[in-house]
Amino acid sequence: MLDIENLNVWFGDGRDRVDAVKAATFSVKQGESFGLVGESGSGKSTILRAITGLAPHWSGRITVDGTDLGKRRDRAFYKKVQMVFQDPYASLHPRHSVDQVLSETLYLHGVGDIDKRVSTLLEDVGLGARFRFRYPHQLSGGQRQRVAIARALAGEPKLLLLDEPTSALDVSVQAEILNLLTDLREDRGLTYLMVSHDLPVVSHMCERLAVMKSGEIVEMMGVETLRKMTPSHPYSQSLLGASVSHKITA
Repeated sequence: MLDIENLNVWFGDGRDRVDAVKAATFSVKQGESFGLVGESGSGKSTILRAITGLAPHWSGRITVDGTDLGKRRDRAFYKKVQMVFQDPYASLHPRHSVDQVLSETLYLHGVGDIDKRVSTLLEDVGLGARFRFRYPHQLSGGQRQRVAIARALAGEPKLLLLDEPTSALDVSVQAEILNLLTDLREDRGLTYLMVSHDLPVVSHMCERLAVMKSGEIVEMMGVETLRKMTPSHPYSQSLLGASVSHKITA
């Protein structure tokens, strides 16, 4: 579903150039959930932005479902690939009701029978009709993220890019959203590329992962290696150790 080959992403030019991603290479099979982990600034989210066209300066090769991506993304791309952002408070228009958010998205994707599809999307993400005409300020963080997921699903994509989808939510709500994403992936045959700094989240959601440090992938591993705490790279070991230490302290 996704092939990334020798991807470089940078910001600025000349002396001001910052290389955010360096020679990243990995692939994600159809139906797989693949994780990108690392500390803030490691380049994880920048890879998602390069895929979606939000990071314009990149080189290498990005292939989605057999199609090589150029510098522009067309409507067909956005029907196939959608992104769920980290902050549900920022990703929804404050003056648009849930109905407006979903109806407009369905219209842009050229989907018919919008009224029925809005109702179905709300049911699919566990909200239901009573939330349809509410505004973002009338929703909890978890409910907003469910709306954001419904919006991402509107065009019936094959690949979802998940950028820390639970990190802005209360701990009690995080598991609900992760379980929803797991169910949706199974029901719809979706492929996930998930960015997270939270290793337990990745362990719960993903089959394989890549560990990033300073823009480079330093290790690829299966989730069993993560669960057994047997990574080979020193940075992966320190990341896992810090995660376990934080969990014990918390």
